[in-house]
Amino acid sequence: MHNAHDFIIFDLEATCWERGTRPERMETIEIGAVRLQAPNFETSSEFSRFVRPVSEPILSDFCVSLTGIEQADVDAAEPFPVVFEEFVTWVGSGDAILCSWGAYDPRQLQADCRRHAIKYPFEFRDHVNLKKEFAAFHGIKPCGMKRALSIIGLPLEGKHHRGIDDARNISKIITWMKQNGACD
Repeated sequence: MHNAHDFIIFDLEATCWERGTRPERMETIEIGAVRLQAPNFETSSEFSRFVRPVSEPILSDFCVSLTGIEQADVDAAEPFPVVFEEFVTWVGSGDAILCSWGAYDPRQLQADCRRHAIKYPFEFRDHVNLKKEFAAFHGIKPCGMKRALSIIGLPLEGKHHRGIDDARNISKIITWMKQNGACD
């Protein structure tokens, strides 16, 4: 993994249903992110915003219980184009590298950009899949974030499937990896 750059650890939550959750149906409802500043990987800032879905604006009961995100949270939020622009501005034009646990998150951002006819930022294409990096470092099959935390003996903090909490937990994993020689 790269060393002299800030890492943006981001995690999305999206609309979902007990049955019938398909990528083309899902819309981002939360963007949570943590900036880990080089060279020490300290958290320098966080980004946490809800997003109002437009094609299916009512959250399913399944989605509410999975994420803890309430209908009122998304009703009061801006739609994706506004929140995404805030996120892009927050990331900035430096050489920060976007990271997420798995490939789902950048794919979901790209899908939402297509839905709203927004250009996906070129800088966002250099993405690190931390699930793969962690698995390679440990010589194991890729696993969920919760499992990765237990492998390295760290507690899950906050609510799993809340974007900002997951981003904070993933940040703890990457900091652990840095301290254990995975990011040289």
